[in-house]
Amino acid sequence: MIVREVFPEEKKQFDQLATHPLQSWAWGEFKEKTGVRVVRLGAFEKKELKASYQITVHPLPKINYSVLYFPKGPLPDKVMLEALKKLGEKEKAIFVKMEPNIRENSDVEKFLLGNDCQKGKSLFTTYSFQLDLRQSEEQLLTGMKPKTRYNIKVAQKHGVQITEDNSPEAFEHYLRLTRETTQRQKFYAHTEKYHRQMWEAINKSGMAHLFLAKYQNQVLATYIFFVFNNILYYPYGASTRENQNVMAIYSLMWEAIKFGKKNGCQTFDMWGALGPQPNPKDPWFGFHHFKEGFGAELVKFIGTYDLVINPPLYKLFNLANKFRWLFLHSKTANF
Repeated sequence: MIVREVFPEEKKQFDQLATHPLQSWAWGEFKEKTGVRVVRLGAFEKKELKASYQITVHPLPKINYSVLYFPKGPLPDKVMLEALKKLGEKEKAIFVKMEPNIRENSDVEKFLLGNDCQKGKSLFTTYSFQLDLRQSEEQLLTGMKPKTRYNIKVAQKHGVQITEDNSPEAFEHYLRLTRETTQRQKFYAHTEKYHRQMWEAINKSGMAHLFLAKYQNQVLATYIFFVFNNILYYPYGASTRENQNVMAIYSLMWEAIKFGKKNGCQTFDMWGALGPQPNPKDPWFGFHHFKEGFGAELVKFIGTYDLVINPPLYKLFNLANKFRWLFLHSKTANF
């Protein structure tokens, strides 16, 4: 097996093997727009691409070292780890943060811990809700919590309209409601510039779909969905508190589920969740509870592992990063 850089003309094959939207070529182009350097590697066997790896390079301020980030990649193996070590040494990385897109697995955990990896601080949520879209619409409705089914009917009774609208005007509605949501919930969020750059890159690829929920010509909710390799994803959403009684977000989610089925998706990954015993005081509890109502399975991923390249600096980095996160969490959202 030979690992080398993947070239633009191999983009199609790269995406076919990508294990998550964060590993897609388009997501890499988006990250490049934000000023982040992206490295795309491929494991080849007899000139055939067998695995794709997309890694971002993050130089550390004031020192001549970096951190590499490899989110939602494939099942780790010796070929992958060796390639990441070589890249890490080339980039003077302290460590490579890996968050494989695989479920919790004790054998894989043992393999990683025995090959210079340590449990690391998560950037991407360890849990997510996943819904099997191979079920019929009747089965999906039956699997929902009674209150969720009821709220869908309430929205339909009030005449809430759900449409896909990828226009610039619709995206401005999304930004407006995202500002309102982050300020209301008081959680940390990406900047408006980040969202604009994301939308420009991902919408161009055909992966992104923006859905609007309207009631009496007023936009009450906007959700962005990704369709990638037969999986529907729900990475971004926002809504207003106005006219909450018409339950627009429930109808929006249900229409998205049907949209995924029509487009051949077998799974609906809701991008993130809090875990099996969420704290009701957590700012994300409302989102967790909302997703849970649709009858999806709560999935636990293997989590975050740091492939340590420079052990002494790794200890110092973790100490400094601990204080950085304390500072970030003390701030309200800057959108």
